[in-house]
Amino acid sequence: MMANSLQSVLDTAISAAQAGGHVLQRYWHDGIELRNKAEFGGKSYDLVSDADLESQSVIARLIANAYPSHELLGEEDLVGDTTAEHLWVIDPLDGTNNFAHRIGHFAVSIGYFRSGKPAVGVVHNPITGDTYTAIDGQGAFRNSHPIKCSEATELSTSMIGCGFYYDRGEMMRSTLAAIEEFFSHHIHGIRRFGTASLDLCAVASGQFETFFEYKLSPWDFAAGQLIVSEAGGLITDALGNPLGLQQSSVLAAAPGIHRQALAITTKHHP
Repeated sequence: MMANSLQSVLDTAISAAQAGGHVLQRYWHDGIELRNKAEFGGKSYDLVSDADLESQSVIARLIANAYPSHELLGEEDLVGDTTAEHLWVIDPLDGTNNFAHRIGHFAVSIGYFRSGKPAVGVVHNPITGDTYTAIDGQGAFRNSHPIKCSEATELSTSMIGCGFYYDRGEMMRSTLAAIEEFFSHHIHGIRRFGTASLDLCAVASGQFETFFEYKLSPWDFAAGQLIVSEAGGLITDALGNPLGLQQSSVLAAAPGIHRQALAITTKHHP
């Protein structure tokens, strides 16, 4: 696919993310009815709402109209073929618990993969209006302005972002152990904002030097991984392996910090 075609893909992704964001804004202002996933074998604190479902429906319809032969993979039961030449990976509401508690830090995340590799990424926060974008080989942007990762080379000058999966057993303890070791390196602080796609954009923007989480789904990082790499960062799983299109740990970092952060996340990996 030529560069101008990828620009068209990006334009569609931005339009779809904004359309999904409009749905979320409406529910945000008018009220939402939340359910949890316990009855389906999930956790009582793993929430879903009609906002997620309607946002995904609007996004999927826009993309399918523009690219009817492309596959769609999404959090709310969109089961696309991950080996397809053209695959869109959609999170219609990343940060559901923030949304539920009226915390205006959540996002729509849309990644386009060409032959298994990320080619376009969009992360849109409908409350702040911030839209992060990237095309493979063309840099990363926030609201059309270029962004770059931090130039830090020492953990002692770093702000670290982290996330917790819904598991509150071994994985939680592993995350807390890694956090404790990060603190031993005299970091500036730890932040846990609860929306992985925006946390990855914080790494890309130089706000975080590192972000890690020990289990994320592909729609959580599909767009953000490209935005990080196009901003000059390094993103792998928390053992240093390349990311795929399956559930995985994630470590994103400024290039001068990744090796030091990886030593910690590998040591405590559950």
